[in-house]
Amino acid sequence: MNNSDICLVRASLADAPKIWHMQKEAFAKLFEKYQDFETSPTAEPLEKTIFRLKQPETYFYMIQLDKQTVGAVRVVDSGNNNRKRISPIFILPKFRNMGIAQKAIILAEKIHGSKNWELDTIIQEKGNCHLYEKMGYRTTGKTKIINDKLTLVFYQK
Repeated sequence: MNNSDICLVRASLADAPKIWHMQKEAFAKLFEKYQDFETSPTAEPLEKTIFRLKQPETYFYMIQLDKQTVGAVRVVDSGNNNRKRISPIFILPKFRNMGIAQKAIILAEKIHGSKNWELDTIIQEKGNCHLYEKMGYRTTGKTKIINDKLTLVFYQK
């Protein structure tokens, strides 16, 4: 797969139900595994996706592979050289392990600039940690225990 196969398409408010359904599917296994009712995107109501899409500092993008939507990424970017945040990024299960998330992050950084990024992920999910570290993100040393199975780890680039 080359970069031309992957593109980001800015989502609109009309895309909220699609994003919400994809998010529920993408995070379902992690929700099952960790029973995280506090922070899991699977547990969020549609209204939260709508709220995020209405935020002026939110840029939600559909991740497309050959014009098929295979995931999404939300970038929080208030401008003024402030720190930008990826929260969340997700790929539908049948499209994982193809390098799509990595290419989506590269494209987001081309749009919003390559410096001053932050994100968090589940420390127990080594594949996620590896992806972000490979992309140049470094742990901040900050963690947040969500429950006895799940701890979030925070990254910056």
